[in-house]
Order: sequence, then C-alpha cells, then structure tokens
Amino acid sequence: MQSKGAIKFFAIALTLICIFQLSFTYITKRHENKAREYANGDPSLEKAYLDSIADLPIYNLGFKNYTYRECQEREINLGLDLKGGMNVTLEVSVVEMIKSMSNNSKDSTFNKALALASEMEKSSQEDYVTLFGKAFTATDPNAKLAAIFNTRELQDRVTFNSTNDEVIEVIRAEAESAIERSFNILRTRIDKFGVTQPNIQRLENSGRILIELPGVKEPERVRKLLQGTAQLEFWETYNNSEIFDKLSSVNSMLKGDSKLNVKDSLTVKSDSVIASSAGDSLTKTDSSAQTGLLEKLGSDTSAASDTSAQSFEQFALENPLFAVLTPAIYQDETGQSQYRPGPVIGYALPKDTAKVNAIFARKEVLSILPRDFKAYWSVKPVSAESKALELIAIKTPGLDGKATLGGDVISDARLQFGQFNNQPEISMSMNPEGAKIWKRLTGENIGRSVAIVLDNYVYSFPTVQGEIAGGNSSITGQFTVKEAKDLANILKAGKLPAPARIVEEAIVGPSLGKEAIQSGLMSFVISLLLVLAFMVVYYSNAGWVANLALFANVFFVFGVLASLGAVLTLPGIAGIVLTIGMSVDANILIFERIREELLNGKGMRLAIVDGYNHAYSSIIDSNVTTLLTGIVLFTFGTGPIQGFATTLIIGICTSMFAAIFLTRLVFDARVASNKEIKFSNRFSEGAFKNVNIDFISKRKVFYAISSIIIIIGIGSFFVRGFNMGVDFQGGRSYVVRFDQPVSTTQIRQDLAVVFGGSPEVKTFGGADQVKITTTYLIESNDEESDNIVAAKLVEGLKIDPTQILSSQKVGPTIAHDIKISAIYAVIFSLIIIFLYILIRFKKWQFSLGALVALAHDVLLVLSAFSLLHGFVPFALEIDQAFIAAILTVIGYSINDTVIVFDRIREYLGIHHNKKDMQPVINAALNATLARTINTSLTIFFVLLAIFIFGGEVIRGFSFALLLGIVVGTYSSLCVATPIVVDFMKEDKQA
Repeated sequence: MQSKGAIKFFAIALTLICIFQLSFTYITKRHENKAREYANGDPSLEKAYLDSIADLPIYNLGFKNYTYRECQEREINLGLDLKGGMNVTLEVSVVEMIKSMSNNSKDSTFNKALALASEMEKSSQEDYVTLFGKAFTATDPNAKLAAIFNTRELQDRVTFNSTNDEVIEVIRAEAESAIERSFNILRTRIDKFGVTQPNIQRLENSGRILIELPGVKEPERVRKLLQGTAQLEFWETYNNSEIFDKLSSVNSMLKGDSKLNVKDSLTVKSDSVIASSAGDSLTKTDSSAQTGLLEKLGSDTSAASDTSAQSFEQFALENPLFAVLTPAIYQDETGQSQYRPGPVIGYALPKDTAKVNAIFARKEVLSILPRDFKAYWSVKPVSAESKALELIAIKTPGLDGKATLGGDVISDARLQFGQFNNQPEISMSMNPEGAKIWKRLTGENIGRSVAIVLDNYVYSFPTVQGEIAGGNSSITGQFTVKEAKDLANILKAGKLPAPARIVEEAIVGPSLGKEAIQSGLMSFVISLLLVLAFMVVYYSNAGWVANLALFANVFFVFGVLASLGAVLTLPGIAGIVLTIGMSVDANILIFERIREELLNGKGMRLAIVDGYNHAYSSIIDSNVTTLLTGIVLFTFGTGPIQGFATTLIIGICTSMFAAIFLTRLVFDARVASNKEIKFSNRFSEGAFKNVNIDFISKRKVFYAISSIIIIIGIGSFFVRGFNMGVDFQGGRSYVVRFDQPVSTTQIRQDLAVVFGGSPEVKTFGGADQVKITTTYLIESNDEESDNIVAAKLVEGLKIDPTQILSSQKVGPTIAHDIKISAIYAVIFSLIIIFLYILIRFKKWQFSLGALVALAHDVLLVLSAFSLLHGFVPFALEIDQAFIAAILTVIGYSINDTVIVFDRIREYLGIHHNKKDMQPVINAALNATLARTINTSLTIFFVLLAIFIFGGEVIRGFSFALLLGIVVGTYSSLCVATPIVVDFMKEDKQA
C-alpha cells in the first residue's frame, strides 16, 4: 500500500483532534456532576453553582485556559428529543407588513388580492410577495400598486409612475428587511432567556425562523416571548450623579440583610473600578468610554483576584448592593473619585443581573429611589473583552409610566456615511406626530441622554446636543458598519410591525428525553455487540481487525460531531447505529475478495493485496451512492432528519477511512511480522462455496411476485389510504402518560366533547401511554390558541399538565411545504443515482435496472405501511421520519445493487467473447451472494436492535428500515439485474 506514512499521520492527527474535541464534553459533565453533588437535589443550588463557575477557567491545556461556559459551548450538543425542550418555527407575517406599508389601505382590489394570495400560499412553493403580485394582477389587471403604496414613508422609492413590478420589488426588499429585523430581535430575546446552547437560524427562501431551546420548561412564557411584537421606546434618563447617593443609601440600608445571597458573586470590588471620563454625545453611544473599567471587569473574574474569598464575603456583607453592582465611578488624575458622566449607574456580570433586579424590586428600596426611576440593562456587554453589562437610569414622565415616544413614529431609519468623515452613521426620520414630540423631547434634554430601548433592553443612549425639529435626526459615532446597520434595523423595528406567529412547534418533556437517551444507548450497545460477535464468529481473527476499525469509526463519528458542533438526536443515534452495520460492509466485501483469492491458490500477502485492489471500486461506488442519498436527506430534511443525515454522512466518510486504510495497516503489519491471519474458521470456511442459483431464468417468477404485492398495495392506497402523520396533514399531537392502562375509545369520546370533534387516539408504547392528534384551532392565528388547546386537553382527560410528555404542532402551510419537500427529496435522489450509475457503468440499462429496483423497494414499503397500519401494535405514520427511512432504504438498496453490478461488469469484461451471457451473470450474482447475505444480516440485526430497544418514537422509522433491508436485498438480485439482462437482449436484437 502506498503512502503508509501519510495514512498514519492522518490517523494520528484525526485521533488527537477527536480526543481534544471530546475532552470538552468530559470536562463539562465532570463539573456538572460536581454541581449535582453540591446541590443535593436542589435545582436552584445546582444552577447557582454552575453560574458561579461560568466564567472561571476549569480546563487548563497549558497554552490556553477554557471557562465552563466555553467548554459547554464545545461539548456534544444533545437534541431536544434527548435533552427535552422546545423547537419552534416562526413565520413573519408578511401580510401584516404589506398592510402596514400601505397605511392599512381600504382599497377593495388591494384587500381582495391579499385574501387571494393567502389562499394561493396554501398550495404553492412561491414566496408571499410574488403571490401577492400575481393575485393583484389577477384581481384587476388595470389597477396600479403605486396608487396604494405612494405613502409619505415610501415616496422616495414609489412614485405615481412606478410600475407594478417596481412596487413589488420595493415590497420584497422591505419584506426581506422585516424578516432580518425579526431574526435579530428574536436572537436577542433568546440570548436573554438564559437557555443553554440555544439555536436560531433563518430558513432560506422563506419568512421562517427556526428556534431550538434545549431544557426549557415554560412553553407558555416562550410563546409570549417569541410572538410578542417588538416594543421600541425612547426614554428620558437620569444622570449618574443624580442617582448615586440614592444607591449608596440603598446599599447602607441593606447592610447585614440575611435575605440577600450575594456572597457567591464574582464582580470586582467597587474601589478597583476605574472608568474613563469621556462622555457620550448625541451622535455617539460611547461604548469606548469605559476602557479602563472594561480591562478590570474583563480580567477580574473573581473577587479573589486581589483579595481572599473571606475578605470579599465580608465586603459583600458590608456592601450588599455594590457587591453585585459595581458603581460607575472613576478616579481622576488627582486620585479623587468622580461620577461617570451620563446615565450609566453601574456594571454587573450577567449572572448577577437577576440579583440586582430583585434588590430594586423590594418595597423598602423603591421608597428610597425616585418615583419616576426605573433601570434597564444594556443589551450587550460594553466590549468584546468584558462580560459586564451597563445599568442605565431611566426617567418615566407622567403618571402612566409610559415612554415619552414610541417606536411606531419612526418612518425610516437607514445606514449612511458622514458627509465630511465618511464614517458610518444612522439617519432617522419620524412622522409628523413623532417629529413634534421629538422636538420637545430633545429641546428639554439638551446635554442629557435619550435611551433607545427595545424589549426593555437599552441599545443606545446618545446625548442630545440641541433641539431637533422636523423629525430628521442623525446618530453619529465610532460605529462599525455592522453596528450602524444593526441600530438602524432596531429603529425600524417600530416602523413596520411584522408579527411572528408559531407555525410549527415541538415540545419534549425532560422525562421523555431521559428515556430516549436510555433506549438510544441500549440499542447502540446491543447492535454493537451483535456486529462484534458476528465478525469474530464468521471471520476468525480477521474479524477482530474489522472490530478495531469499527471502534475507530464510532470514535471518529463522535469526535467529528463535536468538532462541527452538530446536534445529536435520537434519529442521529439511529444513524450512528446504522453506520455500525454499514461500516462492516466494506470489510465484509474486502474479506470475501481475499477469501476468493486464497481459494485460487494465492499466498496470504498477495491475496490481501489483490483482495483490497479488487474491492476498492465496489466500496467507492456503493458508498458514494449512499453518500449522495445522505446529502439529499440533509438538504431537504429539517430538525431530527438532518441529525440523522449528518451522522450518516459523517459515518460513511469515516467508515471508508477506517475500513480501507486502518485495517490494511494492521494486516500489513501482521504479514510483515509473520503472524497468523485467518479469514474464516471451520464453521464459515465452506459457506456459500458451492451455491449456484439460477437467478436469471427465474426472473419472470420474481416479476410476478413483486407485481402481485405492488398491485395489492396500490389497491390498499385507494381503499385504506395511509396513516398520515401530523407533519403532512397539519394539526397538533400530544404524547400523554397515565397512571394506569387506559382505553383509547374512552379517551376519544372524552376529548370529542371539549374539542367539538373526535381526535385521533392511538396507543403509543405501553397501554398507559397514548398519542393524541387533533386539528382543533390549527387554523387560528390567536397567540393563545396553543394554550387553549392544551388546557382543553387537560380538562378533557382530567390529568396533570406534567403528564403531557411531548407535543407537536404543524400548521397547514408548513405541512404542505414539508410534503412537497419530501416528494422533491425522493425524486431528486433518484435522478442523482440514475446519473451517477450511468456515468460509472456507461450503459443506460444499468441505470434503468437500478431505478426500477428503487421504485420497486419504495412501492413495497409503502404497500406494507398501507396494509399493516392499524393491525400492528405500533404507529406506522407517513411523516418526515418515514421519508428519511425511504431515502435510507434507497441508499442501502443502491449500495447493494452497485456492488452486484460491479461484479457483473467485471465478469462480463473477463468473458466478453461468450455468446450467452446468462451463465456469466448468474456466476457474478452467486459470487456476491456471501457478501450480500452477510451484510444484509448484519444490518438487519442492527436494525432489529433499534426496533426493539430504540424507543417508541422511532419504532415506525426502524420498521421501515427493516422492511427496506429485506426488499432492497431481494431487488438487487431478483429485480435490478434481470431488468438489465432483458433490456440488454433487446438492445442486441435491435
């Protein structure tokens, strides 16, 4: 084997990288175990412990220290189905945005077009703006959009002479901007929610945003948080010097208060804080003004940095407020303490903000502070180096406590560059009503700051330089282009309200997550043991080499998952388990070729060389086709399905490296040292040696058997249909566990009363657990509809809400899109496979044979799901997981078919002079029989372990895979090859 040194280097490097990446998971879990021991069952104490070490170095590698938070960010992420939590897809309401852009026009053509576009959206893949343009033209071809959208706010972009296409492009740009603003606002809200490892991403080519919140336990609060319209406000502020004495009084009053728990705080002492005296300006939110302070806050992660823990505890008792809120003071050149100019009254680390809020909420504290005082935190730390947040003193005018000015008055805000210095700045315009208030507000606050607040967090607090009339303002400063663009987007958030509504949702309770981990690990361990045992029993000591490669492969898969920051889900574990079965396929293929070479009388060294050389083509072809299927699955799938595809893709790549190169290194080393290598034993030595099945002559029988089953299945499609999952039909589904076995009929009757119609109720696992699916209120856009349905479920079943283990919601539009994406995924994968085989084998008959075999496999699995649903004690739903199973079946089947085709091509090349090719093709099929049966049995037993022990959630998924393995093996031998033979005959006759 060439380049052994390079292979060894790559193997060692990959191993070290995987060890490094996986070490973060080990370190994180070790400290979390310490937290559990310390808390002794108290969740609040456990959280307090982890918060206290969040920014402390816990992992020293010599060249770099990692904090607990940094280690946590690098550990293997567990999906919601393993950890529990909430998965939400929100859709920004472009309809509301378009209405707002038109100033809620009452034009009949406009409103009819909106209604028509909403109806068209239910059955179309086009974006809403495009559909609106088509609907407007269809409603009245002569109507002009410019007449509706030539508003004051859009007058510089839409004139009376603008064509409908030009107006649509303006609307499209605003829609994109609104979605981007919503994404940024939601991301900020999620960051403030305190969830570990949240995930938020835009779904391309749609107005949808995917949010995953692992471990969240308050879905109602999350829904309100996510669906609430952004609240932009402009507030007057207090100066720091006006509030500091009040804070000192609060600090003195709380001295010795036993109710306060600030001894574990990690902020620095107040006398160590030094801030720059540079003030903010109207055109600049001066976040660089705190440079000296930031250096301190960024480096001092513990009070023990210059004092002992005991002395800080004493300091905390003497200064309860200032132990958690570092006051905004600095020392001038003479050493005298000075107030920092502006509205910032203090700094705190994120973990201490809740303690500060609790102090300011106390009645005795409120009695000391001014009546019109409130405090808001800055949205971001004051610099990249520091974790500290600023606390800004807000002044609430009037008795109602509302902001002087709301964000709804903003007509436009955009990034621009200064006329004289070409620096990024923000241009802000207001409507006439807002301009009037803004003139008064700026006139009364010259020299003071005005805080720009979104969702109760301060984004900017520029200082007013003079009265601003006309509503046009410019905010300047040392902004980067991104910072200026972000602030402009924040200001525009109040201009065009585009509410986001939840169109898809999944909630998994923590108990179900723990059960999923247990079942997933059990299926993983059992399947691993089965494969290990089979390889050793059948292939003797060569089997141990394959097992070594298998362990290396699993290790590499987990290491790469950690390196990529990929999420491990229950389907992801199934993907790894399936990879275990498929990874031995390459070794089985190699070992069978080596055994053939040994039977031909070659020595061990030459047999190994020729066995590997002859197996390379089949291994590469079979793995590439499966890899292509995995890529299609990843591209078209979402959530857990992408998790399955991710592990499958990684597993295919690492298994090829481990099976081909690592095993070869071991065999070469054993041959060089004259150690015995055995590829069989007395039990397996003669297996499949004298098998000679005439597959080709029996092809009509195979055609008849397959045709009969498929015809029965198609009949079942029309008569019984399918058990469509909530993914494809829309609705809500709940998994509920009772204290004792229940009757599904009785539950259906009980819920029919509260839902006004019978939901679908099925046993899900044991007799005490059911899955309930309903379309009740699924069309409603009311933010409270989710809570209403859940409340009625609890009312109808007379259960505790904690007995709802998981829930899922899919809106009708989402369901349609998922269905269309699934169809595209299957069709696209078939086209890719057809083209790949055409390129590799250079005969269209091979591509046709493979395509017919794949269609045959899909139809047989669909037939089984139609015929058997309702008769087997587990759910056979057609959903996203089923589509993943179908694509996996396609991948496996084509893997098997390509290996068979590869051997046929080899035999035809050797015996090309023979007139009758049937005996040659039969010989090729029989030659691959050992590999085909051994691989199929290995994967079958692996999938059987997943089916039995993998949990109810993926039982239907694993059943589809089990069926697929059986029919895929059958079709490779009995359908694909006979099709090739028949069409080759016709081609020759022609």
